[in-house]
Amino acid sequence: MIWRETTQVDKRLIFLDLYDNQIEEISGLSTLKSLRVLLLGKNRIRKISNLENLKNLDVLDLHGNQITKIENVNHLCDLRVLNLARNLLSHVDNLNGLDSLTELNLRHNQITFVRDVDNLPCLQRLFLSFNNISSFDSVSCLADSTSLSDITFDGNPIAQESWYKHTVLQNMMQLRQLDMKRITEEERRVASVVAKKEEEKKRESHKQSLLKEKKRLTINNVARKWDLQQRVANLALTQDRKDSQSPPQEPCQIDGGSISEFPEETGSLDPGLSSALQGLSTTETHLVEIEGDTLSLYGSGALECLDRNWSIQTAGMVTTVSFTFIEFDEIVQVLPKLKMKFPNSLHLKFKETNLVMLQQFNALAQLRRVDQLTIDPQGNPVVNFTLWKYYVLFRLSHFSMQKINGTEVTQNDMIMAERLFGILAHVASSELPQYRMISILGDARKKQYRYLLESKGKKPGIVSEETSDSKRLMGENTNRATLNYTTREFYHEKLEEIKDKKKFCKMYVEDLVKEATAINMKNEALQKLWPQMFIELVRDAVIEIRSKDSYMKLCLQQITDQK
Repeated sequence: MIWRETTQVDKRLIFLDLYDNQIEEISGLSTLKSLRVLLLGKNRIRKISNLENLKNLDVLDLHGNQITKIENVNHLCDLRVLNLARNLLSHVDNLNGLDSLTELNLRHNQITFVRDVDNLPCLQRLFLSFNNISSFDSVSCLADSTSLSDITFDGNPIAQESWYKHTVLQNMMQLRQLDMKRITEEERRVASVVAKKEEEKKRESHKQSLLKEKKRLTINNVARKWDLQQRVANLALTQDRKDSQSPPQEPCQIDGGSISEFPEETGSLDPGLSSALQGLSTTETHLVEIEGDTLSLYGSGALECLDRNWSIQTAGMVTTVSFTFIEFDEIVQVLPKLKMKFPNSLHLKFKETNLVMLQQFNALAQLRRVDQLTIDPQGNPVVNFTLWKYYVLFRLSHFSMQKINGTEVTQNDMIMAERLFGILAHVASSELPQYRMISILGDARKKQYRYLLESKGKKPGIVSEETSDSKRLMGENTNRATLNYTTREFYHEKLEEIKDKKKFCKMYVEDLVKEATAINMKNEALQKLWPQMFIELVRDAVIEIRSKDSYMKLCLQQITDQK
């Protein structure tokens, strides 16, 4: 139904009630310029329109209709009350120009956010009960209103939150009533305290988010640098193999143990990779993190943290140490520091550390104690070997390891490890030079002596953790101790040392040969001259002693001259 103006209507009418008349469209009001109150509640109106001439309108009631949008009201500068309750509004905006509006009723709609309310200079009462407002951010403009004194949010999801009342009061200090209840000074004070705590929580949460993001970016950067390093190393290895024409040399013997051959890191590199690697080196490329009982190290630069002055409490809490994106050879060099700085570390984790051969596990024997070992398949090709776990159990049997990669170690595993690799230790010790065997036996005696000193004075029947650790230290079999691992850097150092010794020996032998040659030449010349020299010596002697008296005088004279 459309309400239309009739001739009987007084054009000076100031009050018009069209409540519940099934009106679908507003029209026919253009001549009612004096109208002050217009009641159109409980109709079927879908759009606000045709109110252009009602500039003196003071009250507009459109509740209980089907309106979906606030529009065409910006010219109603004298409007004081606007009722749009029980409509289909999803948001509030387009309220500019309603400079006299003091009350806005928006109950029972589908409103999710509010805008432009802060532009209403006279608004005092705002009713938003029973809508879909779920956060204060969606109505944040209300905090900028200086005139608002009464507001309702009951029936909204936001009203169910524990922080609701405190947040509203903290952000809207000018309110006198909230949800039709008067606000007391005590409530304001409590709201202020709670709001400060909430703000602190938000700041802390934001700080933690920043730290997490920084951690993520740093780890990504470490991973990128690690990937480039691996690609550079692979390119160098490929180039070295191409350039190498000579057959492979025999492994060098140092202190009785064989050292695996490592490829020289030489050869031309891709310029793009080199420049990218240099670019990354200027950014943060390592991360040290302690979370609970776990010390996580990302990137080779993180190993420097072992030189820090860790507090006894912090160091004592660490039972798990995780290495990621670090060359295993670099880790080996800091194992003694790890043993000293974090004596309670029982679980070691390796991910992207280039564990490529079984011999590398020999280096872990120098630790104080290892109960668990986790080798991530990512970046550690050694786990592709079928028997790698058994070798670990065999070589580190003195640790009585409990878990490997999360799997419990059984007695059958230990027996199988001994069967598979027992002969290896025997062969290694039988081939070891005597001086090296004596050195190893000396180390074993030192450990036994230290164990006896630690055990001295302890009551019978009491077995401390230190005693258990000492037994582990003493328990390393001498045959197993001959199975050691030499890092790449140490190998190159020894290789250079051997080259220097070879050079010195070569020069020394050459000098000896030259000296022997000169002596031999002199000897040959002497052999040729000796017969004639002998004849001349005999002749001179005969001539000198021909006259006995003259010879004696000559001898006496020579003696006198010597004096």
